[in-house]
Amino acid sequence: MLQLRPNCECCNRDLPNESPDARICTFECTFCADCVETRLNGACPNCGGEFTVRPRRPAGKLAKYPPSTERVYKPQGCGAAA
Repeated sequence: MLQLRPNCECCNRDLPNESPDARICTFECTFCADCVETRLNGACPNCGGEFTVRPRRPAGKLAKYPPSTERVYKPQGCGAAA
């Protein structure tokens, strides 16, 4: 099950479950669409993988399967793909 991490690893922008701007790679590294397009050139700085739009969990499932609250913030790695 996806963790649905709450923020962009690059700029720390909030990315709640319902955000259409959340992007993830195959390892669930999470970034906002702006950072993916303007800083990362579409490649994950952690693994080099491509990004896709993060799916949103249905509202009726959030109570039983809540998104992660653990923030990952690594601004030092932004701008250089692995």
